[in-house]
Amino acid sequence: MQLFALLLVCLNAHAQSTDLLHTILTQLSQHTAVRAAFTQQRQNPALTQPQTSSGQLLFVTGHGMLWQVQQPYQQTRALTGTRTMLIDADGRTQPMRSERGVSQISQMLQGMLSGQLDEVMRQFDVHADGSAAQWNLRFTPKQARVAQVLKDIQLDGGTYLQRIRIDMQDGTQTDIQMTDTRDAGPLSALEKHALGLP
Repeated sequence: MQLFALLLVCLNAHAQSTDLLHTILTQLSQHTAVRAAFTQQRQNPALTQPQTSSGQLLFVTGHGMLWQVQQPYQQTRALTGTRTMLIDADGRTQPMRSERGVSQISQMLQGMLSGQLDEVMRQFDVHADGSAAQWNLRFTPKQARVAQVLKDIQLDGGTYLQRIRIDMQDGTQTDIQMTDTRDAGPLSALEKHALGLP
């Protein structure tokens, strides 16, 4: 009898987590183009000090992300599907080799922010906590080869995504805090070109 009760509690918790996940994805997908300021801190067990960078990001549903580092150096990357491109000041693009796991993480974020739950669930086990106003999602990779590199990804947010934390199996940890998140408004010609928009 106790086992049956425990099973019912677990099924109820899973259903609530799935309902919350659907609510969050629906909420996030209402914003088809989003801008935010970010601060990224990366801790690597091989380094004594964390690496910190900051800048601006742009996400456009179905097209990808622009990641513009402004401090301590300037660099713009376009993450579109499985490709990562480096963009110079004149808008010229050059293919860039992705760091381990960046492609999978980029695809997962693009799928999630677009409300494409099937793609996200195919690659990750997802656990949702909180409420629509303040939530936490934890993504654990399903594929063994990805799990060898990536431990998990945690996302926190409310109306918009506010924080991304990526834990790698080697102890490297990336924590990205987003502020001033808002609907993007009109895109510049450079942004449209980088993301392949007309």
